[in-house]
Amino acid sequence: MRLAALVTVVCLGVAVGQKAPTIDQSLEMRSVGTPQISPDGKHVVYEESRTNWESNAFETDLWLADVETGESHLLTTAVKSSSAAAWSPDGKWIAFLSDRLAPLDKSPAGKRQLYVMPANGGEAQQLTKMENGVGAFEWSPDGKRFALAAEAPETKAMKDRKETFGDYHVFHADYAMVLLWTLEVPTANAAGITPAVEEPKLLTPGETMNVGSFSWSPDGSRIAFSATRDPDLISGFTSDIYTVVVADSTVNKIVDTPAPDSDPKWSPDGSQIAFVTSDGSKNFFYTNRKIAVVSSDGGKPKVLTASFDEDARLLRWSGEGIYFSALQRDKATLYRLDAGTASFKPVPMAGHDISTSFSFAKDFKRMAYRGAGANQFEEIYAAGIDGGSPKQLTHVGEQLKGFDTARREVVEWKSGDGTTVEGILIKPTDFDPAKKYPLLVEIHGGPTGNDLPSIDADRYYPIERFVAKGALVLRPNYRGSAGFGEKFRSLNVRNLGVGDYADVISGVDALIAKGFVDKDRVGSMGWSEGGYISAFITTSSDRFKAVSVGAGISDWMTYYANTDITPFTRQYLQATPWDDPAIYAKTSPITYIKNAKTPTLIQQGSADKRVPVANSYELRQALEDHGVPVKMVMYDGFGHPVNKPKQQRAVMEENENWFLHYIWGEPLAEALTPVVKAEKK
Repeated sequence: MRLAALVTVVCLGVAVGQKAPTIDQSLEMRSVGTPQISPDGKHVVYEESRTNWESNAFETDLWLADVETGESHLLTTAVKSSSAAAWSPDGKWIAFLSDRLAPLDKSPAGKRQLYVMPANGGEAQQLTKMENGVGAFEWSPDGKRFALAAEAPETKAMKDRKETFGDYHVFHADYAMVLLWTLEVPTANAAGITPAVEEPKLLTPGETMNVGSFSWSPDGSRIAFSATRDPDLISGFTSDIYTVVVADSTVNKIVDTPAPDSDPKWSPDGSQIAFVTSDGSKNFFYTNRKIAVVSSDGGKPKVLTASFDEDARLLRWSGEGIYFSALQRDKATLYRLDAGTASFKPVPMAGHDISTSFSFAKDFKRMAYRGAGANQFEEIYAAGIDGGSPKQLTHVGEQLKGFDTARREVVEWKSGDGTTVEGILIKPTDFDPAKKYPLLVEIHGGPTGNDLPSIDADRYYPIERFVAKGALVLRPNYRGSAGFGEKFRSLNVRNLGVGDYADVISGVDALIAKGFVDKDRVGSMGWSEGGYISAFITTSSDRFKAVSVGAGISDWMTYYANTDITPFTRQYLQATPWDDPAIYAKTSPITYIKNAKTPTLIQQGSADKRVPVANSYELRQALEDHGVPVKMVMYDGFGHPVNKPKQQRAVMEENENWFLHYIWGEPLAEALTPVVKAEKK
């Protein structure tokens, strides 16, 4: 076992007889991800998370693993986070992004900048001092340059305006566009990288396009990229594919469809570009994303995955085919696509039904990925692409040693209209079907989210603690969830909330019918779309004893007029509230408020633009007016996710307090009790 796993297990301090982690222990659990295999396939650099209570942040470090020995060591040691590592084409250098305090003069503090360090160890050198930081980067094929995506610096005109009028924002204007740049890699010497850095060279115009994903051509002469007309989420449909000539910044649009096109990847010979497309669908929020190819000079695209019934995530184009990954029901795996025949087949993953985050060696004979099976913590592995036993490189699952971790299994049932629905049932290890258990339903967001039977550290909801207390937990993959095909994802079109609620309540009924659920002790919780469905439960059913609504929609008209992603609503409800107020009323929990009887906890970030906070205020006021017990907690300054450990601690403790009272009958605390640290002597 490597040192990090030992440190993690010790830090968790599992008490004798302790069944489940404390909330702090859950928040302190580390996870690993984003593995990048070296060009020769011998090493893997990956990210590992850590919880910094002092700075109130979840931070990431880079680790380097030896594929042959399985040993790994910490690569970055600076305060704050290092992430997005990438190997140089010759495998001698590792570049990455970090928000560490910048040593270069006038570098903006707290912004992610580009760093590079020798792969065999040594000090990292900072290469950029971009005013707004670096969003993404990629090495050129010859290793002599980087392509960078970064927000443009503030213009003099904007600085002058602020000086005269102070800060304000003009809606659908004042954009901070993401632009594409190149940066020469400094010369290496015996001491490492020469610190002198030239200014990046701008490639794309700053007023007319906002750059998204990008990749170099094999010969390094051009860069393919996607771009929208501006950074507004409502402009997502304008995403098209372009190329730019590095030598003279000549931009050429090569794909132009009325729906999003993104993520361009070059063919090995540079003659074609593969990309992800909505294939012109005006309902791209729930229809399949496909892989298409087009000549690198433009022309009519050819869709290759029309027969693949799920979103295809494009990875790389090799001599053997195009690699993509996708969800398939309760699994996630890798596929290889033949660009000539449009045929595809899965790549066997040797026991890891849930595999994501793939990277490939230069010869495409080895890969690294994040993998797990049912009831496993996700780990980093290296493996041969065409067979062989994978090599486990991390051991973060050892954090669970000493805990009586709940068991996950896939269950299915029929919804009210006969639709087959699946979910993940979480049970205690000593589950006895002859007993009756409280049932808590945890509903994922999206709606195109997906729950899998692997293990993750608890966030927002202390699931392991609920199970240790004697509950069952159902995570339903209700209609609209990813992994079950386009038709299933479309079943809640003009049926949001209504059909989703039917899927959840039918799952509850199916478990009650098995005889091991106490029908008088059922609760529901969820964030975002899961919060919306929970709000629907609050106003549509008296069968639940407690509900927790996290950043949930209560009124679609309120949502539509205030959200930063209005096309989502128009696509799912197929109308605006001005054209069809009836469908907005039918699918809004607030319409059914007179039926509400269930005690409801409401939580949200105060700066949430995705689900505007007016939804929480509206639901709270309506519940108060109808005499329904309700508590609302706003987390100041947070957007849609509450993503800092101290506030996540509060979210989890509020949920635990709420359900322990209404499901188990324990006293309801009026306020959380702060932990007072002992003074240092």
